[in-house]
Amino acid sequence: MDTDTSGLSALDRRIAGCRACPRLVAWREEVARTKRAAFADWTYWGRPVPGFGPTDARLLIVGLAPAAHGGNRTGRMFTGDRSGDVLYQALYDVGLASQPTAVAADDGLELYGVRVTSPVHCAPPANKPTPAERDTCRSWLVQELGLLRPTLRAVVVLGAFGWQAALPAFGEAGWTVPRPRPAFAHGGQVELAGTDGPGLHLFGCFHVSQRNTFTGRLTPEMLREVLRTAARTAGLPAR
Repeated sequence: MDTDTSGLSALDRRIAGCRACPRLVAWREEVARTKRAAFADWTYWGRPVPGFGPTDARLLIVGLAPAAHGGNRTGRMFTGDRSGDVLYQALYDVGLASQPTAVAADDGLELYGVRVTSPVHCAPPANKPTPAERDTCRSWLVQELGLLRPTLRAVVVLGAFGWQAALPAFGEAGWTVPRPRPAFAHGGQVELAGTDGPGLHLFGCFHVSQRNTFTGRLTPEMLREVLRTAARTAGLPAR
């Protein structure tokens, strides 16, 4: 059952046309013009990157922002960079993705019951959005959560920045966030009550950045365990 395909599709189109943050617009478009030598033959997306996955998702994965030569190039979340390689391999390993690789928006990848999004939809310089850019982009996440709310039961948030950015959005979208706000922790779990509907289970996970995966701070098994637990909590089959 899809729950408002037209609503999410329309939202994705509006996100892709956003020009609200001048610094991010300038950066994403400059990267798309100059490119990286390895991708010289690519036509970069160079726009905000909308969420990816089914409209009736029971599990949402929230990252940070698209990578300059990943999502900003391919037009799909976590696609075409090493962070995405780690994430989609893990999703495949636990039975939530149709294939272990994500190289282009038309590569045939499907997610099963899972949607991937981020609190900032444009690639930021040095992978660091400003607080003002984070706050400006929040309304998109609030709207996405609202459209997913009929089926959404669990969220995995990757990293402390995503955690801090997403908590206010959950509150605006109709869930009750505890006060003081819960701190980020890998493997941490928080249950949010729904103000007029089902609650939501939040799971913290270290970000799938190269820094974390190369140093072993986040191992493939650590990532699989969080995804597996969150999927089962959301009512999805996970191996």
